[in-house]
Amino acid sequence: MPLGPHSSAIKSGKIAARVLNEISAEIEPGKRIIKICVLAENKIREYGGTPAFPLNVSINHIAAHSTSPKGDKSEIPEFGLVKLDVGVHVDGYIADTARTVDIDGTLDGFVAATNDALAEAIDLMKPGAELGDIGRTIEYVVKEYGLRPIKNLSGHNLKRYRLHAGKIVPNIKKRRIGTVEVGEYYAIEPFATTGTGTVIDSEYVYIFSNTGADVPLEGTTEKLRQYLRDKYGPLPFASRWIGSSSKNVDVIQEIKNLLKSNALRGYPMQIEKKGRPVSQSEHTVYISEDGPIVLTNLV
Repeated sequence: MPLGPHSSAIKSGKIAARVLNEISAEIEPGKRIIKICVLAENKIREYGGTPAFPLNVSINHIAAHSTSPKGDKSEIPEFGLVKLDVGVHVDGYIADTARTVDIDGTLDGFVAATNDALAEAIDLMKPGAELGDIGRTIEYVVKEYGLRPIKNLSGHNLKRYRLHAGKIVPNIKKRRIGTVEVGEYYAIEPFATTGTGTVIDSEYVYIFSNTGADVPLEGTTEKLRQYLRDKYGPLPFASRWIGSSSKNVDVIQEIKNLLKSNALRGYPMQIEKKGRPVSQSEHTVYISEDGPIVLTNLV
């Protein structure tokens, strides 16, 4: 019987909470997004962890999978919602946490909706609880604020080196999708919007992961495949993390080659279907016999 969260999970949670808190203070109009991404990822390493995925900085109608590409010139806008999603692992034990910053203070209802939904969901994460019932609670709380939950995004259980390990924590009511069990780790992440409650894939893809497929490749493409597998394993990485000392290597083209051969999968930036603002709140919890232990709190 599990006795409690692994020490590496506790450490990754503390690092993730600290980094999220520190970079939230950096959010102000005109600041370059790529600088925030690099700052967060450097802090994770400085504090003794490794990024479990690139920092996500998702603005307004962008809901997820948004990180700066190489040479990104985009900036924090004058108003709106900025979602910051931090992933850290220590020896493969992952902590995943997010918050929404309301830049000019005019959309605080969005932030309150997902914060409250998250708090109520965490309280229900006890052994034997139906995951679909937790989704029902998230949906109810978000709707109480006059908003809609995003039905095709969900929380997820975490396993060592596995960011999405099979079970989900839905943001709407679902039936018979499983129960919470002692010893499990979950990232719970309500999303709220004034839009349709659905996200769609955009054309932009800046985050990738290895598929593990053993496909026959040659030359530079094969060298890059091996490098990415050795460096990142199954966890997501950013295209801006990949470079080459050779001027003859077109990294973007090589990534396309790896996608085409199914050696990589891409994660398109996800946007609200009607272009409406989206908020997000997220914590990672461990399920003890007595209930949930939040690993991504500052304390």
